[in-house]
Amino acid sequence: MRWRAWLSGLLLLQWPLLSLLPTLAAAQAQVPENYPGSYAATIAAARQEGKVVIYSPSDVAEATYLIADFKSMYPGIEVEYHDLNSTEIYDRFLKEIQNRSATADVLWSSAMDLQVKLVNDGHALRYASPERAHLPDWSVWKNEAWGTTLEPAGFAYNKHALPAAEVPRTHADFIRLLKTDPARFNGRVVTYDPSASSLGFLFATQDEKASGMLWEVAQALGANRARQAPSTAAMLESVSSGESLLAYNVLGSYAASKMRTDPAIGLVYPQDYVLVGSRIAFIQRHAAHPNAARLWLDYILSRRGQTVLANRMGLFPLRGDVPGGGNAAVFRLDAGGKVRPIAIGVGLMAYLDRTKRQDFLRRWNDALARSP
Repeated sequence: MRWRAWLSGLLLLQWPLLSLLPTLAAAQAQVPENYPGSYAATIAAARQEGKVVIYSPSDVAEATYLIADFKSMYPGIEVEYHDLNSTEIYDRFLKEIQNRSATADVLWSSAMDLQVKLVNDGHALRYASPERAHLPDWSVWKNEAWGTTLEPAGFAYNKHALPAAEVPRTHADFIRLLKTDPARFNGRVVTYDPSASSLGFLFATQDEKASGMLWEVAQALGANRARQAPSTAAMLESVSSGESLLAYNVLGSYAASKMRTDPAIGLVYPQDYVLVGSRIAFIQRHAAHPNAARLWLDYILSRRGQTVLANRMGLFPLRGDVPGGGNAAVFRLDAGGKVRPIAIGVGLMAYLDRTKRQDFLRRWNDALARSP
């Protein structure tokens, strides 16, 4: 009788492991090519968790294909996707952490400075993704913050009103054009309002770092009563309608997507340098579904996920091995040393200092004081 009791006790102890065996067997078949065999345990654990919660500024409709493809890879793992703007992601996450309430497993945002601030403050889970070897060094920080896209800044223009031969090809050309023909461009140039757009502020401060011409650009914009907009979408609408002839520092991926359906929009990347940002993703340190979060991160960094980002969401993939990606022009410029990637790291936090931010915006507003 004693041996039966011993055997029963042993079976009870082993039951959780035994119950996972069918899940592990199924997970083994789902391990992506060239991933370690141990990844099956991550997949099995993620299936036990059952879902992953994402905070992202991409519209739910835009992310539909990405979510569907992820779920086709990993059936049984639901994706709870929250469409929030970049500032909302930051504020909501911190509030939920403070209140110890449910929050995201993965935060994915183009507000690079805010994302780095959260990571630097200890909110990210360190994870060595199997996709790391396929990514540029500047796009990964401490195996905690992961760039996922290319977000190049370019000049958009109205093709019906501004011939391609007259479109500026460098930042110096941009300044020269506005100075030499103020009657033509007065009130008909648009750029980001850095006080209303975190991405616009990032591009402006990185412009200052990349060259000594930012304040000449700002003065030329002010002299021509340039319009300021809160988003690339608003800038492109202004250009499309003819209200503006030229837009400064638009997101290339958005402009390229708009060009597919709007014959009025043209786009050039400056040939002296191109600022390139990235949407940063990180796994929350105390994620309720950490293994499902790992699967999501690996998926959006993988060639398969990046292909969906490119061909279904209209974003520029970070990887250079993605077919059909809209980043070919960026990589051509990169070959010539013209690309200035905004490296992920503590340097992005410099202008989160309130005094520095206010001083920068004050100088910007002084330069654009004549703007409508």
